[in-house]
Amino acid sequence: MITSFIRIFKSGWISFWRNRWLSIAAMSVMCLTIFVITSLVMVSVMTNSLVKTLQDKIDVSVYFRLDAEEKDVLDAREALVDLSEVESVEYVSREEALARFEKRHEDNPVLMQSLDELDDNPLGASLNIKAQLASQYEAIVGFLSHDDFKDIIDKVNYRENQAVIMKVNSITNAIQKTGFIVSIILAAMAILVAFNTIRITMYSSREEINVMKLVGASKWFIRGPFLVEGALYGIIAGVVTLVAFYPILLYLSPKITTYLPGTDLLYFFQANFWGILMMQIGIGITLGMTSSLVAIRRYLREQ
Repeated sequence: MITSFIRIFKSGWISFWRNRWLSIAAMSVMCLTIFVITSLVMVSVMTNSLVKTLQDKIDVSVYFRLDAEEKDVLDAREALVDLSEVESVEYVSREEALARFEKRHEDNPVLMQSLDELDDNPLGASLNIKAQLASQYEAIVGFLSHDDFKDIIDKVNYRENQAVIMKVNSITNAIQKTGFIVSIILAAMAILVAFNTIRITMYSSREEINVMKLVGASKWFIRGPFLVEGALYGIIAGVVTLVAFYPILLYLSPKITTYLPGTDLLYFFQANFWGILMMQIGIGITLGMTSSLVAIRRYLREQ
């Protein structure tokens, strides 16, 4: 069995080297496909960081009536915390709201004088709510519209932030869909090129294949060298893509970090180096062996 495997591997390597220019063409398209898929992973990391940054700046504030009891406000907070869509809920008491307002407008003497003339605190308590995802604010606002809260809630500012929230959600979905479509197109191209390369290789080796069939060689023994050849395409394409990707990332990462301080793609790449390498080689082997299997089955069926 080991001897058969060695022969299959050796035959696949000889075929790969003998048709090296065709192999280079197949690997070039595979490299492009793997490069785009890896780039999409990086774009996804960058997009998630951007969305997280924007989400940290977006929240929904619930303002309570002046006559609302503190106990009722805290009960509403506890009910919100129990929701799976909610990441955090900050309680701002009437006194803290007034202190924040005074600090924010301390340079406006007219407003401060008007505030001093009031006999009572004009600000109500509030809750600042952050959702796990931007798309979940609608569900949270729907929860707050229940009859249990209508007597104590004065206003929910979701409608004011809805446009920004929906825009963030729309951009994220658009990037993911576009990346998926581009990946599918390039993967199809890579399989097509590798398929044709294997077909040409098999045609040039047709006499050897016929001899193997005549002497009773199994189908897997005939297919083996071409599967090895397809796998070699993928392995080499994955390694070449990694080598080409690193200096590009080394150049671009500091520039991206300048605009998105919370994003360090180079650190992500280095921290997940082996995982990314295995992903690239895995994609390459899958593309190469899939195209080889299709080409072999079709060729043998035609014989």
